[in-house]
Amino acid sequence: MYWLLRLFAWLPLPLTHALGSGLGRLALLLRPRLAHGMAVNLGQAGLNSAGLRRRAAAELGKGVLELLPIWLRPLDRALKLVRDCEGWEHVEAAVAKGRGVVLLCPHLGSQELAGLYFAPHFPVTALYRRPRQDWFHALMLAGRQRGRLTTVEPGTQGVRAMLKALKRNEFVFILPDQTASKGDGAWLPFFGRHAYMPLLPYRLLESSGATPLLVYAERLSFGRGFRLHIEPLSLPADPQQAGAEVNRRIEAAVRRHPAQYLWNYRIYCYRADFMPPPPEAKI
Repeated sequence: MYWLLRLFAWLPLPLTHALGSGLGRLALLLRPRLAHGMAVNLGQAGLNSAGLRRRAAAELGKGVLELLPIWLRPLDRALKLVRDCEGWEHVEAAVAKGRGVVLLCPHLGSQELAGLYFAPHFPVTALYRRPRQDWFHALMLAGRQRGRLTTVEPGTQGVRAMLKALKRNEFVFILPDQTASKGDGAWLPFFGRHAYMPLLPYRLLESSGATPLLVYAERLSFGRGFRLHIEPLSLPADPQQAGAEVNRRIEAAVRRHPAQYLWNYRIYCYRADFMPPPPEAKI
């Protein structure tokens, strides 16, 4: 199976994206739960339409299949898929401050390329959640832990590793727009509704004095590659206020590229075993 995946990794990106687009649209038709989840989240953002749902499903399929060239091609060849980078001067300014850099990457475009792009230039410690499938976990680690990028899992050891990296003026890579783990979250506004999201990125900033940057890799049309966006962030010291501000910036980026957001992600889920009731809920 692995050799077959490697073979598919060398398909031209336009073909990979065309196949992914078709698979995503097919999944939208065959999986009612996927279609419902997308419709609910898009509706919450005031963006729901049949056309946008189809485009978002197509982008979802592209995102799945593009993992093969990103993870299985040599790193230098994978990074050539990034055709343009906007805002690199903000990286240089952040490094010059000497306090470390926290890269905040939403589920927009390709998170994989957004993180790997920095790996040839700087040490990067990336926070990730282990998938359930062992074979996929092994494939993911092999694809991610390249260049100067290492991965850590949530927990005490992971937090310590990230703090040490920031003290060495290194980079930390975190996806802020996801459901928080037990003991690390707060209800933050996101597209007009509260979601239980992690405060860890903002506590790291508060503890280390690191510089935050918003990054995402926009997927270009017709398989032309990707454009990396790097934006400076000026955040309040309070972690919850900082999280709310980052969410506003994510919303603005998503509205510029609405089809490329991961609309099927269950960001508004509620677990009574460790989450307090959301502000707008009657529980």
